[in-house]
Amino acid sequence: MVLLPSDLQLIYYVRDALLEVTGGRENYEELVGYLQPKRNLNSHEAAQLVAILKALAGVVSYIDSVHHGALIFALERMSLWNLATYKNYDAADIMDALMDFIVSLAASKGMYIDWCLERLVRHFTAPKHVIDFLKNENGVDRKNKVLSRVHAALKQIYDLVPLAPMRLTPIVVQNIPKRYNVTEHEIVMYVENMLKLESGAIGEIVGSTMLPALVDKLIELDVEIGWDGKMHEDAKCIFEMELFEDIPEFADDDEKYYSSMCASELLNRNNLQGNKVVEKIDSLIVLTFLHLESCQSSGRLTEVFDILLASFKRTVLNTYKSKFTQFVMFYACALDPERCGVKFAMVLRDMFESDLNPPITRMSAVAYLASYLSRAKFLSSALVADIIQSLVYSCFAYCNKLHDSDMNPEAHQVFYSGCQAIMYILCFRMKSLMDVPRLKMKLIKMRMLQLWEHKLNPLKVCLPSVVEEFLIQAKAARLFMSAELFVFEDLLESDLSKAFGGMDRLDMFFPFDPCLLKKSESYIRPHFVRWSRVKTTYGDEEDSDSGSEASDDDFVDRNANDILDKRKRNANDMIDDDMVGSVGAGLDFDPDLNKMSITPKSFKYGFK
Repeated sequence: MVLLPSDLQLIYYVRDALLEVTGGRENYEELVGYLQPKRNLNSHEAAQLVAILKALAGVVSYIDSVHHGALIFALERMSLWNLATYKNYDAADIMDALMDFIVSLAASKGMYIDWCLERLVRHFTAPKHVIDFLKNENGVDRKNKVLSRVHAALKQIYDLVPLAPMRLTPIVVQNIPKRYNVTEHEIVMYVENMLKLESGAIGEIVGSTMLPALVDKLIELDVEIGWDGKMHEDAKCIFEMELFEDIPEFADDDEKYYSSMCASELLNRNNLQGNKVVEKIDSLIVLTFLHLESCQSSGRLTEVFDILLASFKRTVLNTYKSKFTQFVMFYACALDPERCGVKFAMVLRDMFESDLNPPITRMSAVAYLASYLSRAKFLSSALVADIIQSLVYSCFAYCNKLHDSDMNPEAHQVFYSGCQAIMYILCFRMKSLMDVPRLKMKLIKMRMLQLWEHKLNPLKVCLPSVVEEFLIQAKAARLFMSAELFVFEDLLESDLSKAFGGMDRLDMFFPFDPCLLKKSESYIRPHFVRWSRVKTTYGDEEDSDSGSEASDDDFVDRNANDILDKRKRNANDMIDDDMVGSVGAGLDFDPDLNKMSITPKSFKYGFK
C-alpha cells in the first residue's frame, strides 16, 4: 500500500477497509499487516504506522468486536515497552499515536472502555525481556517515557468518561502480580504505578481502593513467609532480650553467637537471607514509606492515614501471622505523632474496650496497643499514662461485674490480655512515668494493686516473662506496698497462661517487636524503642552507687552482660541487678531473626 496524499483520504481508506471486511478482505488484511509488531522499522515504515494509528483513531466508531478480531488482536500486541526499546529510530510518535487511539476508542465506544483500561494497566510493569534493558544507562529515561504516557492517557480517559475510574479500580486490583515466580522488580514497578494513581489527578476517586489493595498484597506476602515450623517452645529461655545485637563478638562470630543461646529458640539468620518473598515485601514496604513521606510533604498524610487505618482494622488486625505489614502504620504514625500517632493509639484502645467487638479482635487490638505504646519513641509519656489508666479502669470494671465462678482463663481472655498489656507497657515506660511527679502520682493512684490481687489472679496467668519484669520494676519503684506481690515463685509458664493465650497464643503476640527487614528497619530505627536501651527503675540503684550517670557506651556492655547474668541468678535476687538503659537514640541495627525483645523468642509472633 502506498500512503494516500492526505490524512483525510487515509481515514477514508481505513474506514472502507473496516466496512468491507465482510466482503472483500484484501484491504483489511493489508491494514492488519501494518499493525503487526516488527523489530526493525525504517523511517518510512514508522511514519506509515503513525499515520495508520491516527487514521484508526478517527474511525473508532466503525470497529466491531465480531468482525475485526484480527485488528484488535494486533493492537493488543502493540506495547509501549517494546517500542521504547527500539534502537534504530525514535518511537515517540508511534507511542503517542497508539495512546491517542486508545483514548479515542475508550471515549467513543463504551463497550471497549474496559479493553482500553486493561491495555494501559498492562503497562504498569515491563515484560521480563525488557526489564534487563531498563537497567542500562538510559533505562530510567525510557521507563519514564512509557509510564508518563500511560498515566496521561488514563487522565484523558477520566476527563472524557468521568465514570471510567470506577471501572479502572477493579482492573488495577485484579492485575496485581500474583504469580509465585513474579520478580521483585515486576511487583515493585506495578505498585509504584498504583501509588502514582493514588497521588495523581484521579487519586480522590481511586485512592480509597489502591492503598487497601496494597495492604492486602503486603499481607499476602507476609503470611507466605513461614518460619513457624522452626520455632519450638522452651520455657527455660522465655525471657530472651534483644541484647545480643549490641555485643560485637556475637555479631562477628556466628558460632559463638548461636552456642550462647537456647537451641530451641534460635531462628537461624539465614531463614530470611536470600528469601525472595522477604526481599519483595521489604522493597514494597520501603516504597510505601516513601509514598507516606510524599503524602506528608503534600499535606495529605492525615487523609491517607485514615484509609490505611480502615484497611488495618479490616485486614491486618486479625491476621495473626502478620510480621511486617503493621510497620506501615507505625511509620505513618511516626511521621505525624500529634494526629496519626495519637489517633492510632486511641482507636486500638477503643476497639479493646468495646463489648461490640468479638473477643479475639479485642485481644488483638490490645496486643497491638501494648506493643505500639512500648516501642513508639514519638509518643508522649502523658498519652501513655492516660491509656494505662483507661486499661486499668476497664480491667477493674470487668472484675466488678464478674459473677461467674468459672476461673478457667479461657473464659476471661479479654481481661487477661488487658492486664498483660498494662504490665508490658510498664516494662518499657515505668521509669519515664515515675520520673514525672504528676504522672507518678497518677500511676500510684490507679487501682492496679486490687487488679493484681483479684481472684482471677492475672499474675499467675499472664506471660511469666512479662510478669517477672513488671514486678521487678514495680518493686524497685515502690509502686506497690504489698510484700506478697513480690514473691517470685514458679514463674515458668503454666497451663493457665497457655489457656489464656488460646490457640493463636495471643498472649505471646507482640506485633511491633524489632523489624527484621533490612531496608525497612532503617526507616523505623529513629522512631523505635529497643529493649536494650530502656532505662528501668532498678537501674537507678546502680546509678546511685556509681555516683555518675552511665554514658551511651556504658549502656551496651552493662546491659548485655548484666542481663545475661541476671537470668542465671535466683529470682529473689533480681532486684539487685544493674540493668541500665536509655530510651535515647538507638544504636545501628543489623536486623536479624535472633535479635528479639522481652517477647519470648520461641513465640515472637504468637504461633507455635
